[in-house]
Amino acid sequence: MRWLYVMILVVTTFLFNGLAAAGNGPQAVMPASERIDQLMAGAMGKGLIAGGVVLIGNQDRILFEKPYGRVSSDPHSPPVTNDTLFDLASLTKVVATTPAIMKLAEERKLSLVDPLSRWFPEFVGKGKDEVLVVNLLTHTSGLDDFGLSSLAPMQSAVEGAAEQRLKGEVGSRFHYADINFILLAELVRRVSGEPLDVYTRRQLYGQLGMNDTMFAPGAVLHSRIAASPSDRSHLAGQPQDSLARLLGGVAGHAGLFSTAGDLARFCRMVFDEGVLDGIRVLEERTVRQMTAPYFSRKGQVVRGLGWDIASPFSSPRGNGFSRSSFGHTGYSGTSLWLDPSAGIYVILLTSRLEYNKTHEFSQLRGSLSSLAAELYGVPPALRDLEELAGE
Repeated sequence: MRWLYVMILVVTTFLFNGLAAAGNGPQAVMPASERIDQLMAGAMGKGLIAGGVVLIGNQDRILFEKPYGRVSSDPHSPPVTNDTLFDLASLTKVVATTPAIMKLAEERKLSLVDPLSRWFPEFVGKGKDEVLVVNLLTHTSGLDDFGLSSLAPMQSAVEGAAEQRLKGEVGSRFHYADINFILLAELVRRVSGEPLDVYTRRQLYGQLGMNDTMFAPGAVLHSRIAASPSDRSHLAGQPQDSLARLLGGVAGHAGLFSTAGDLARFCRMVFDEGVLDGIRVLEERTVRQMTAPYFSRKGQVVRGLGWDIASPFSSPRGNGFSRSSFGHTGYSGTSLWLDPSAGIYVILLTSRLEYNKTHEFSQLRGSLSSLAAELYGVPPALRDLEELAGE
């Protein structure tokens, strides 16, 4: 059956390319790279970004990878390269914190249905007995964000969350809040005895060969890091997120730095259900559990464990990815979206300049994924055939 699928795919691709070449419009004959170039040039021309890296890949290899522009708004700043490190912002939630929690659950060191009060005695007697670890992962805890003390930021995070009045019934309402993942990072420390950066380096990035993925990159790497605008001019080597900076650069909601190439290795591991280059990092059931729908509100908001599936934050899904695809965005101008059905993932890392034009930035993310699905994804009509061929 496999040969049949391959033959159909080859013939279909040949016919599609022939029709495209016969078209009269410039879009029909424009090479894939030029269409992506055009999209990124438009974003730089509008002042949305100073530069960035686009990477599109599948389970086996990188299909497209290209740097654009410069690392900051300074016209004399270095050009972006494929080795440029970017502040991942909220991608930290799914590339660091979520897999760390899932690894601990896999090892039976905690359970996703543990009451938070089991690990946080500060919550005992505070009316939060129903808040479970899984509620933090799905943003259904009822907790909301608040300011932290500069003297003892983590202590103030835990105590502030314990004292806070919950918004709605636990598990019934999705409300995106960084405090959920700030607490999860502290949970990793309390359960494993290691801070999040040490634990993820030992259990994840070291095994995955993600040598350019880290919290709090040292000064020796600053020349490779894309700048992030903040309330203190441009930052290099420090997270754009003020709470992450307050927490020393190591936080569960933001603070991770990485390259597109390293993230591609992470995506390949997810596609291969926990394995990369023959090394198993997570169990197959763990990856499936992590990326499956765990919360749904009338189909309009669907969340996995940490991962976004369908919500107001799902702009990177674009028009070509399936409803079962998943990913996340980062406020610093990053996004990551994976669609096992289409067979591809899309990584966008940028040096974002404009934080007020959220609609335009969402359009950039969505347009890129739509292009990626069109140019490199398995056509929807062939996805069922691929499943049959694998039987």
